[in-house]
Amino acid sequence: MASKQKTIFECQKCGHQERKWLGRCPDCGEWNSLVEEVFRPQSAAAKAAAGGSLPVFADSKPISYQDIESQDDARTGSGIDEFDRVLGGGIVAGSLVLIGGDPGIGKSTIIIQMADNLSAKGLNVLYVSGEESEKQIKMRGERLGLEAGNLLILPETNLEAILSEAGKISPHAVIVDSIQTVFSSGLDSAPGSISQVRQAAGEFMHFAKRTGTPVFLIGHVTKEGSIAGPKALEHIVDTVLYFEGDRHHNHRIIRAAKNRFGAANEIGVFEMTNAGLRPVGNPSEVFLQERPEGASGSVVTVCMEGTRPMLVEVQALVSGTNYGSGRRMAQGFDYNRTSLLIAVMEKRLGFQLGGDDVYVNIAGGLEVNEPAADLGVAAAIASSFKNLQIPPETAVFGEIGLTGEVRGVLQAQVRAREAQTLGFKKLIVPASNKNGLEKLLGTRVVGVRNLEEALEEIF
Repeated sequence: MASKQKTIFECQKCGHQERKWLGRCPDCGEWNSLVEEVFRPQSAAAKAAAGGSLPVFADSKPISYQDIESQDDARTGSGIDEFDRVLGGGIVAGSLVLIGGDPGIGKSTIIIQMADNLSAKGLNVLYVSGEESEKQIKMRGERLGLEAGNLLILPETNLEAILSEAGKISPHAVIVDSIQTVFSSGLDSAPGSISQVRQAAGEFMHFAKRTGTPVFLIGHVTKEGSIAGPKALEHIVDTVLYFEGDRHHNHRIIRAAKNRFGAANEIGVFEMTNAGLRPVGNPSEVFLQERPEGASGSVVTVCMEGTRPMLVEVQALVSGTNYGSGRRMAQGFDYNRTSLLIAVMEKRLGFQLGGDDVYVNIAGGLEVNEPAADLGVAAAIASSFKNLQIPPETAVFGEIGLTGEVRGVLQAQVRAREAQTLGFKKLIVPASNKNGLEKLLGTRVVGVRNLEEALEEIF
């Protein structure tokens, strides 16, 4: 007698399960996200086709920490310096990497360039394509000028068939484009559903750890910008990389949101060309190359992206409005943080900004999330409000508190050296960070204790 199918309703946002349909998920609060899914016990044939993950771990034994060999020297270079930087120094054997980004931003381009570089080293790469045919991938490769003699294309979406072919070929790397198109025959739910994505990611994780093969998964993103599927998908993988930037502009940024083999929040900067994505060696020069001269509301601040210091231009525009209250808008900087800084300037410095529109922008499309950019944002707003130019050879950084004090930041020496390298003659920094920065040749370092002192020194 056939067993009765089990039907549940599962949230496609967070994975919460209910016995009946609800309009709103009680866990994450998302509306119309519960989808009916039917589960059947996985057959023995499906388990065998998946590689029999569970029996492998049944024989595992504990290993002494001292007997484990270091993996620092076992990394494989991807042939793209900026991509290796984001990965933490190269590709780690047995790692599971998830790459997400908006459609058309360059996910497939960077991954096939990496595959071409690995192929040139004599390594076999298996490219599993669930969205494009082999002829479409060939056309992209010809447009990019790739040879890829050891690149194998597998247009397949069945999970068991993919793992079976990967077991026969034993490639040095596996690329799955995309994880939302892969489905397991042991589940009745549609491809892209939360159960299918979780099952596919788990099986690829077992395959990577069991064989020592690095696996790269390309994932779709939702309209909110997060990777589609459950948060468990990001917990399963070793590294999560996000593509940032507008696809209508040339520059792209890859940010490591999670990395078990390197620094998190590390970024790589690329330029989109006809020949694919090209690494940018000095991003600071790129973000400052079109800085206007003689304009108010512009200042350079030094921020840290992972282990890399970067100089970015902060722009602000303060203009009058005919309405009772002004409008606030921030692009590339946190909106709530901008409102907080405006409130501090009104309370501590007497700036009357309540009836003015205030716009803040980080030039170049970079997202700055650290508090060390507070002083730069406040200086740019004050410059536009007073219509006074900030000297172009001046750079600032520092965190601002609610009482108007300028607090110290981490890695001040690294930030100062980057500003000195690019020719800045004056640095305005927190007073607590001034010690140790006097040795910068050709650069005057000024330590300030509060926002009032900082603006007096700037203007």
